[in-house]
Amino acid sequence: MTLRVAAYSKINDTENGDRIFERSLSCLSFLEARARQKKIGAQPQSRTQELKAKVEKLKKQRDRLRAEIDVNQNLQKLRSTMEGNEELEMADDSENAKLLMLMAKHTQLKDALLAHHLMGGYDVIKTNQDKSLCFSLATAYQGNILETYNIEICLSKPLRILRHNIPPFIPVEALAEEENMQKNVRGFLDALSLHLNGFAARKQQLKLVKERHASVEVLESNALCSHLVLMFTKPKEKTALLCSLEYSDHTRSLPTHVKIQCEEQDLSGSAQWQKNTQLLQDTPLHQALESMRKTGQIL
Repeated sequence: MTLRVAAYSKINDTENGDRIFERSLSCLSFLEARARQKKIGAQPQSRTQELKAKVEKLKKQRDRLRAEIDVNQNLQKLRSTMEGNEELEMADDSENAKLLMLMAKHTQLKDALLAHHLMGGYDVIKTNQDKSLCFSLATAYQGNILETYNIEICLSKPLRILRHNIPPFIPVEALAEEENMQKNVRGFLDALSLHLNGFAARKQQLKLVKERHASVEVLESNALCSHLVLMFTKPKEKTALLCSLEYSDHTRSLPTHVKIQCEEQDLSGSAQWQKNTQLLQDTPLHQALESMRKTGQIL
């Protein structure tokens, strides 16, 4: 009898455990389903917030573009009015109107200065109680303004150069005589400007070679940058090549003669290097070296 009661009690305990386990599983399933519903419901809300933020960003961008368009239109109108020598009628006397006026004048002045330099003009300052003129000659290469040089000319007859900061290897006095400065000051300044810009361009090219082509060694260069000797390396053979460049015309930035050697053998006329020789004569030095490197001619 005791055994039968114990067995019955054990069966009941097992059934109760199973029911508890089933209820626990049901509870977990319910919680998981609820969590999924919350996640699904949260997604549209998150997407809505993202879209709202994007709309606000686009609105700000639109407002900024509208403001830029308004400023540019007002500047264009002001510049046209000033060029036509008409009376300026401002809508108001606010700080914005004054700022627009200053911006328009500044832009107009920059355009005038650019046109002045493009037409070969020179900045002139009267000095020594109007007895002499100081001319400023700016140099530039590939759109970049480089050094500016100054020369002062006495106006008393005969004209003479008082002082200047032009490099000593530029033949200032010889150019003044060749161009007959006494009768043609502008011709003298033009010739001097050509020499200065040719020197500045050659100097800038050499600087770019040193910055961009670490594998190219500059063995020789003079102050005028009219004679250069470079050393290349052929990629496959690892052979050193010497390249000599002569700039006989000091007003130009391209060499008049190029010679490429390998172990004292002239390669300039060979089929392989004739094209590169012509490239060096027709293309700025740093760009020619870049083309040769890309085609595998040099390291």
